[in-house]
Amino acid sequence: MLDPEIRAALIAVSRAFGLDADALAAVASVESDLVAHAMIDGRREPLIRLEGHYFDRRLSGAAQAKARAAGLASPIAGAIRNPASQVARWAMLARARAIDARAADESTSWGMGQVMGAHWAWLGFGSVEALVTEARSGTEGQLRLMARYIEKAGLADALSRRDWAAFARGYNGPGFARNAYDVKVASAHARLARLDWSAGSAVLRRGDTGEQVRSLQRRLVAHGANIAFDGMFGPATESALLAFQSRRGLSATGMSDAATLAALAASPTLLGRMFEMFSSLFTRG
Repeated sequence: MLDPEIRAALIAVSRAFGLDADALAAVASVESDLVAHAMIDGRREPLIRLEGHYFDRRLSGAAQAKARAAGLASPIAGAIRNPASQVARWAMLARARAIDARAADESTSWGMGQVMGAHWAWLGFGSVEALVTEARSGTEGQLRLMARYIEKAGLADALSRRDWAAFARGYNGPGFARNAYDVKVASAHARLARLDWSAGSAVLRRGDTGEQVRSLQRRLVAHGANIAFDGMFGPATESALLAFQSRRGLSATGMSDAATLAALAASPTLLGRMFEMFSSLFTRG
């Protein structure tokens, strides 16, 4: 079953970029098995992979020699193996960053779409640090990064047409057939397309109106927010939602994704439950 947080993020990002959620999910499935985070020293961090040949070509002199001696860099693609665990990969990245932080970040693929840090300028980021910040910001940040790459590389049309070979050539490289990348994406899509992506209507954001917003507002009030339940998702509702997400340790997006809705559905205070009950009765007349 698809994780609710990932499902909600896929729907939100696909809407923002004009992509199909099931197709975006299929790519993420091949790249990261639809896993958004690993626990690293108690933190949720994106999945990463350090490419030693990228790192090598960004170094010179003593720094390059040091990285090669440490088994972090090589002029030969594939010569530097990544450990199986993400904990070990983040430790590997830390050692590379101690030699040259920018080169290490540029030589790492980030998040659910495994986008290389080296693409930061091409993708419109002001620095590689900005790209890394996006990847580390949460599930939606990782998916935005992937969608941004798809858009910039001109692959949205191939993805929409389900032309997996054309998409694979642009996303995975001209040698995509060697590892059957197109076949893997097609297989993942056949599985994921069966999901009911229309459930994404529960993802609410600033500017939305209607009964779903009113219900969200009642839930927020039940959890202590001081807002009106007028069915208009304005700045007050957004602020209340951000505060709730921060208190619960959720991704503070200001949108009512699946994880937030699940947390809101949890038992509020007794006073909050009473208020929710009476406000619901009053709204129905």
